[in-house]
Amino acid sequence: MKIKNTNYIFLIVLLVCGSCQKLDRELDTDLTKNQLESTYNSLQSLLTGVYSTLPYGLTQLDRATMASATDEAEFTNETNRVQLINQGAWTAINNPADVWGAFYQGIRRANLFLETADPAKVNLDIFKGTATYQVRIDEIKRWEFEVRFLRAFYYFELIKRYGGVPIITKTLNENDVANLKRNTLEECVKFIAEECDLAAANLPVSSGAYLAADQGRATKAAALTLKSRLLLYAASDLFNTPSWATGFTNTQLVSLPAGDRAARWKAAADAAKAVIDLPAVPALTANTNYRTLFTTPYATGVIFARRTEANNEFELANFSVGFDRGQGGITPSQNLVDDYEIRIGTTWVDFDWNNPAHSATPYTNRDPRMALTVVTNGSSFQSRAVPIQTFTGGLDGAPKPNATKTGYYLRKYVNEATNLTTGAGNAVHSWIYFRIEEVYLNYAEALNEYAPGNADIKIYYDRVRTRAGVALTGLSTTENQVKVRDRIRRERRIEFAFEDHRAWDARRWMIAPTVFNAPLRGVNVTNTMPAPTYTPFNLEARNFTPKMYLFPIPLNELNIAKGLVQNPLWQ
Repeated sequence: MKIKNTNYIFLIVLLVCGSCQKLDRELDTDLTKNQLESTYNSLQSLLTGVYSTLPYGLTQLDRATMASATDEAEFTNETNRVQLINQGAWTAINNPADVWGAFYQGIRRANLFLETADPAKVNLDIFKGTATYQVRIDEIKRWEFEVRFLRAFYYFELIKRYGGVPIITKTLNENDVANLKRNTLEECVKFIAEECDLAAANLPVSSGAYLAADQGRATKAAALTLKSRLLLYAASDLFNTPSWATGFTNTQLVSLPAGDRAARWKAAADAAKAVIDLPAVPALTANTNYRTLFTTPYATGVIFARRTEANNEFELANFSVGFDRGQGGITPSQNLVDDYEIRIGTTWVDFDWNNPAHSATPYTNRDPRMALTVVTNGSSFQSRAVPIQTFTGGLDGAPKPNATKTGYYLRKYVNEATNLTTGAGNAVHSWIYFRIEEVYLNYAEALNEYAPGNADIKIYYDRVRTRAGVALTGLSTTENQVKVRDRIRRERRIEFAFEDHRAWDARRWMIAPTVFNAPLRGVNVTNTMPAPTYTPFNLEARNFTPKMYLFPIPLNELNIAKGLVQNPLWQ
């Protein structure tokens, strides 16, 4: 689907009138229901409009990503709005990552589709008497459940940011919008889970059941994986610890009722296992080539993703400044790089700058995912004869404008074959929402919380760590629950770096005040002989306060819908 810029539109306009903006395939969302019901093609266009709301994480923050608003990275451009988040200067009026209007736009499109998509009302006369007639009827029936999944996905994206939000299942008039109130978090979790179950019961297991042209559509695996993620978040600390919201009386909006946490963790584990137990298809098989996950559309292991047409926008934004037109945008942090393990003999251990053997050659014998994610000094890149030089005066280092401040550049997602000057070698890019490795770690995490020592924890943790192409050691059977928890959390940090997990994992685990307030670190590289020397340093102070566990409800929405309640500590 072609990605286009979206202008912010107030909720009242989104829910009542729709957007005036053109979508993929030039969909006109101002058609009446009768017009939409008149043809198969118009209904198909409306479906495309629902899909087009899917976020595209590689460009969501004006070429930055949410990784640059965490301890994963720095964005080189100091005027990019993502810096407001890092400085703690964002507000209910000025939130660079606000998605309230965008997702309610998608929900409105979904509701309009569901009110419209009755096969009995769609004019299919041109197909009567042909083998295509029943195919079209079956498609329209299936589309209902694709849209239900998408609407559930949009609601999940809202609640992980805002807590309980208004559940809207029909198109609204102006009076309805003015009287909107937030549903409780519990009601939202229940609604999303039920929609996932309904969608899963009526969709094929994977996109392999579709024609090749239909890859990227919602599937049973996608619906069950969304439920797995939802229930994992619902069991986690943030949605079960209302005490952080000091003085907030509407805790039901941001926290679940006190209850059996073990039961919530078990529900999360069961949801993940339901995905694992689906019939074997490529989307449910761990990928043994970590690099191809992010450079090949719909690679093995990818359950649900969005792709673009071939382009080089991401490469323009993130190639090293040592390449013509490279802008060096997203630069990995030393905080992240330090968490990749190092191999000493046959043992994998924590990297330690105080160990002379580690610090002398800090990029040797590291977790192989590091070199596939991060471009370091001395890395080979593209076909350039000279390796990457991030030291001062080097081809890719200061004082060049926009040179990396952390000492690193990004490799993950980057198509190294593209030529930024000629456009040759441009490639399709995919943004992955769900892949099977997440399901394995969801399952291991949930099991460890309510059934520590369960043999499946090691089995599925090891499926991520020990698969071909990664080949690290598996989980020790002698470690206690706390140590296993720490290992699972670090594995998520490494495996899913730059995939828009860290911002939310740190929040749901309630470690964000610790990890996001720690200084963002980089490394100074000195071009000494016979080998460079590396000195880590504190690059930037960051600011995270408890109110930032959740996003503020946009002030414009509070002014329109007087029944909405602002999130804790943002008043």
